Amino acid sequence: MMDQPHLDPVRDYRRRTARRPGEHSFQVVVAQTDLYVTAQHDLARDMADYVSELRAGLSTYLLLHPDFQRSLTPVAAGPDAPAIAQDMAEAATRFGVGPMAAVAGAFAQAVADRFVGRSPELLVENGGDVYLHGKKERLVALLAKPVEGARLALRFDAASLPAAVCASSATVGPSLSLGRADMVTVVADRGAVADAAATALANLLVTAEDMEGVLAAAKGMARRGVRGVFVQLGDLVGLIGELDLVALE
Repeated sequence: MMDQPHLDPVRDYRRRTARRPGEHSFQVVVAQTDLYVTAQHDLARDMADYVSELRAGLSTYLLLHPDFQRSLTPVAAGPDAPAIAQDMAEAATRFGVGPMAAVAGAFAQAVADRFVGRSPELLVENGGDVYLHGKKERLVALLAKPVEGARLALRFDAASLPAAVCASSATVGPSLSLGRADMVTVVADRGAVADAAATALANLLVTAEDMEGVLAAAKGMARRGVRGVFVQLGDLVGLIGELDLVALE
């Protein structure tokens, strides 16, 4: 646990996170899991314990089932799989990607769901993937090009929460993408679903000519739990679904 967010350029956006009076922002780091949380109370220590528990269960499963970690296509979760691995596997199967494509979103939601009873207003960010609970309006910035800063955001009101917001990019962050997208951001009810869908769509976007097909694929994902999708490749952007896009001043 740390008092200040990492200064890694990929996570420099955390400096600009705004919290309301009475809210606390804090970081929870356990091995490779790095969360940034906004909550009504400082829950860092208890969250770290829970993340350690989640990681221990998943890590043990991955040691026994290495294909689950390495595969770029769906892998079923066995009967010995912890709940988070089952969540990842089910979401990955919906979109034809490997289970680890859903891990960040699954972790963000697992932590948010575990602690929402102690903080009804709660935002958990895991490497740019976010899960939100609450009744107050929130803005989630879209950071396709960190050097330029965020110019657009998705707005969420009480009726649209809880929600998962997950992104995949070929140019930002360490995630594996087979495409060239600056950003594909997916909003869904479940973190694992949003994360897996973002990976699947980003893999399809290689050139500007692919944009129409990617948006068509995104539209078809509505029946698989996706609410909306924002796509950016260079200066070309696309939007599908129930998203409230706003400009940042």
